[in-house]
Amino acid sequence: MRSIRSRRSRFASAAGAALAAALMLSACTAPTAPAASTSPSPTSAPSGPAVADGEDLTPDTGFTALIAQPTTTPAPVLASDGKVHLAYELLLTNAAPITYAVSTLEVLDPDSGDTLLTIGPDAIQRSITRLGASSEGVDATGPVEIGSAQTWIAWIDVAVDPDAVPTRLQHRTDGEVVRPDGSGQSAPYLLTTVAVSDEQAAVVGSPVAAGDWYMSEGCCSNYTHHRNGFLPVNGVGLAPQRFAIDFFKVDENGTTWEGDPSQLSSYFSYRQPIVAAASGTVVRAVDEFQNTDAAPEPPTVPPIIETVGNHVVVEIAPGRYLLYGHMDPGSVKVKVGDTVEAGQELGLIGSSGNSTTPHLHFQLQTEPTFFPTDSVPYVFDSFTLLGSVPDRIWDDDLGLQPTGQLPFDKIDPSDRTNELPLDRTVVRLG
Repeated sequence: MRSIRSRRSRFASAAGAALAAALMLSACTAPTAPAASTSPSPTSAPSGPAVADGEDLTPDTGFTALIAQPTTTPAPVLASDGKVHLAYELLLTNAAPITYAVSTLEVLDPDSGDTLLTIGPDAIQRSITRLGASSEGVDATGPVEIGSAQTWIAWIDVAVDPDAVPTRLQHRTDGEVVRPDGSGQSAPYLLTTVAVSDEQAAVVGSPVAAGDWYMSEGCCSNYTHHRNGFLPVNGVGLAPQRFAIDFFKVDENGTTWEGDPSQLSSYFSYRQPIVAAASGTVVRAVDEFQNTDAAPEPPTVPPIIETVGNHVVVEIAPGRYLLYGHMDPGSVKVKVGDTVEAGQELGLIGSSGNSTTPHLHFQLQTEPTFFPTDSVPYVFDSFTLLGSVPDRIWDDDLGLQPTGQLPFDKIDPSDRTNELPLDRTVVRLG
């Protein structure tokens, strides 16, 4: 048995050394990998070993240090900036026994050859973060060094004009493989190509009563605990809140609370009606958890079953479920099996579960349970865009501000249809 294990160990070591050698050879000879729709110059070196005539490999085929794997199928959604956004994550695992330093990540349309997104040295350390570390990244320049056997997450948001939505997305890195002596050798890689979903974003109505509302922790390019929350549940790694929005009621001046911020009743959102944003069937109705008593400080993180507190989940189409979370205790008005109509009251806003101050957590998901699930985009049938909040002020620090007045940058009101309000926007609903 020891001899078999020894042979296996020697084989694994030899295979790793061979891969490292092949990567160094490729790095020495490979030009910057072209987009799939362009042909290499007849005199250019291929990005991997030479390919004999008749073999079903392309000149772009070669060894790469990185394995690139998307966590979801990118799905287009028209947002309040007038762009169609494709928000998704790419897991980057270094399968080589040497470090790979990524200086640039590009997203291409392989059919047109256009570069849709470039994440360069000034932003890459905020956009690619190590699995298990803070997903906020660091405000620094220079390459991201992915060590052997490490997995990092690229947080990607491709924004395109509505008439230029691609059907596929291809990924390309520019970087260096790092030799054992610390020196680097240029190693551009052409990575995985993923299909873009052809499903249209679901159109829903307002989930709250008429009024002005702050859209907190939404999609797509800002760091938020929703957009950048990658969680492994039962062995499945997903971003279950990618397109979630926290709704906070504001007055005409952008104020969210007045009085004592330790009292839930000081917040304008508290006990506001939550209404069905679309018709459907109730598949979950939970009303058994108390509101937080820690406001304005964040509560102790509760057990996973209490994450969204008192909540209702409504199936609006096969595999599509709307979640309404953090309801006030005793306010849930529906039960499992009920059919609800758009606009029907479901309960009242509270601060149950993992919630610091009263708000509605709202999202469209692929499963009837909060964990595990994937988060998919949706649009509101109508709203008026009033402006935005330039700074990240969210549930955990809303009540810790000197006053309840948000730094609200107003614009001339703009009526919108079938769009997703982006993070930190202020909108009028109803």
